[in-house]
Amino acid sequence: MNYILFDDKSWDNLLPLTFTRPVCEIRTGILTIKEKWEKHLNAKLSYLTQDFLSEKYKLFVTDENILINGAVIPDGDLLNQINKLSLNESIVVNDELVAVCLGKKEVAQFRHDNIENYVHADYSNTVLKISWPWHIFSLNDETLKLDFELITKNRKSVDISESNNILGIENIFVEEGARIEFATLNATTGPIYIGKDAEIMEGSIVRGPFALCEHSTLKMGAKIYGATTIGPHSKVGGEVNNAVILGYSNKGHDGFLGNSVLGEWCNLGADTNNSNLKNNYAEVRLWNYQAERFIKTGLQFCGLIMGDHSKCAINTMFNTGTVIGVNTNIFGEGFPRNFVPSFSWGGAHGFTGYGINKAFEVAEVVMKRRNITLNELDKNILKYVFEKTSKFRIF
Repeated sequence: MNYILFDDKSWDNLLPLTFTRPVCEIRTGILTIKEKWEKHLNAKLSYLTQDFLSEKYKLFVTDENILINGAVIPDGDLLNQINKLSLNESIVVNDELVAVCLGKKEVAQFRHDNIENYVHADYSNTVLKISWPWHIFSLNDETLKLDFELITKNRKSVDISESNNILGIENIFVEEGARIEFATLNATTGPIYIGKDAEIMEGSIVRGPFALCEHSTLKMGAKIYGATTIGPHSKVGGEVNNAVILGYSNKGHDGFLGNSVLGEWCNLGADTNNSNLKNNYAEVRLWNYQAERFIKTGLQFCGLIMGDHSKCAINTMFNTGTVIGVNTNIFGEGFPRNFVPSFSWGGAHGFTGYGINKAFEVAEVVMKRRNITLNELDKNILKYVFEKTSKFRIF
């Protein structure tokens, strides 16, 4: 069977994080949503996503295909039902399409909101779905525990050095090549996963659930509260609470990051802090690109959402519920506004546009440090985002 992950309306609501990726490439827990499905199905999956992303994230179609909602987290009951689907049969939960089996011709005509065109299988269970940016960190406790069980089942952890202070060692899994010395790990509150060739430096204090993905580093004296995920090839220091870093990003110094999501290729300057609670303890509102206004989150704790390739200078302060677009550069004293459009340059004193060629120059230098090239596919995606978001850059 050929499996395809499709975007639904969650793609629009997860902006700016999805400006540069399909929904299934979001990381929550330990793995991306796509990686979760591939492990469960023991298969490679392709994408049915936005046109401007489709050159990088390709679609592969055969005579018979199962399309799966790329925002949905897999579970055992759902997997069993998906594999029972016959042609034109679907799974619908809360009037949203979760999966459907289609032929090649029907895939070409597919729309996620045409649920009336398919036979509905009998499925009454709920599903776990990443529909909003705050779901990434608020559901991270649950998704991290699910991923930990999936990844570590019938496997043995690498031994942990006796120099460390350990609680709940049965809930800690360390991959080959990882280095941990003189750290404190408390896994009684949730599992701790340390990826291949990752490092936890001396003096770090970690309280699970926590995931440090491959080739990432916790710097000396870091203080980590769960549920937190640090994606691959990232460096993190200071204090972090219930945050998700998708990967290839740095928060290398002291400062607080809480109830937040950072995309890839981001950098927070030394002593950057975000507020995750309003002074009046009121519900946090967050900018939504689809509505083009701030919407209710239902949360009392909600911090920073930052799109790919964005940076901020030392001593930057982010207010509660701040959304930063793609390729922004923030600096200067005071709090920048709660919504900063993509390709903006400035801070509380005001913004100007961040030219696309200058953005390319910075991205090329940053990515080269990880031996990755900013290729034409990436540039085309960023050009599209630059043009698509121009209406928000009214300075």
